[in-house]
Amino acid sequence: MRGRVVAQQPGRAVLEFPERNWGGDVTLLVSSLLAGEWADSAAFAGCRLVELDLPAGLLSGPAFAAPGEVLVGAIVKPSLGLSPAKFAATAAALAAGGADLIKDDELLGDPAWCPLEDRVRSVAAVLPDRVRYAANVTGPVESLLARARCVVELGAGAVMVNAFAQGLDSVRALREAKLGVPIFAHRVGAALWARECRFGVAPAVIAELTRRCGADYVQVGSFTGSVYDTSDDVRAQIDACHRPLGTLRRSVAVIGGGVGPRNARAQVEAAGVSSGLMVLLGSAAYDASPEAAVLATVESLRPKSPAESA
Repeated sequence: MRGRVVAQQPGRAVLEFPERNWGGDVTLLVSSLLAGEWADSAAFAGCRLVELDLPAGLLSGPAFAAPGEVLVGAIVKPSLGLSPAKFAATAAALAAGGADLIKDDELLGDPAWCPLEDRVRSVAAVLPDRVRYAANVTGPVESLLARARCVVELGAGAVMVNAFAQGLDSVRALREAKLGVPIFAHRVGAALWARECRFGVAPAVIAELTRRCGADYVQVGSFTGSVYDTSDDVRAQIDACHRPLGTLRRSVAVIGGGVGPRNARAQVEAAGVSSGLMVLLGSAAYDASPEAAVLATVESLRPKSPAESA
């Protein structure tokens, strides 16, 4: 049952553990491999998990195929304070600009001034069918799946969960619930694992495990400098979302953090891929009007053909 060292070189070792120790139990994989006692040990001056190789078929991966294009997503802002009606009006403006997905901020749950069910009803009533609305279902663990089923019944086209606050196994649970809509895994909290270079877990490992658990959309930071990820980290996370993993589908790699109409194209160029990618607009969508900001972003990524221009 013990692990063993199977390869070693200066500064790096490869350890192998029997699959039967934990199987596909995500909570124990996290407890032992991602955040195990190795991180507590006084014997280490540095220890970082930089790669994870799991047996094929251990986890289901995304339920939906990543599209062969670059998507444009947007967050409804301000994150707190909007009534359901004002929230829906903002979502409608983002959709009118051409957003493919509109989502809740990670700070917005089920407050009295903007109840989750009222919010979903209001947004579903104004969005065209082509636009997915990802409602944040993060909250009390005992009602997570009921909450997710409810928002889908009310018209949400996706569900979002704060995967590292709720627990990474929440992504797997939502995936196994077969909700019929994609899952957006917000990474809030993952930085506490990833950004310290001496200890913790490489961002690409976090992105890969999030994909394996079933996230259709996985956040990967951005090339703007507004989040901690280095450019190499972002590209490694995109690769973790896309590289072949047996029969697992790709996840959409979501570039977010300081992204707006002025730099969206540069973000895609820095990523080096043109499919299975989303640029996610946050506060930058509100420098002018939300509709205009999204439209400018869409146009920068999808230039009109000569026929359309004429």
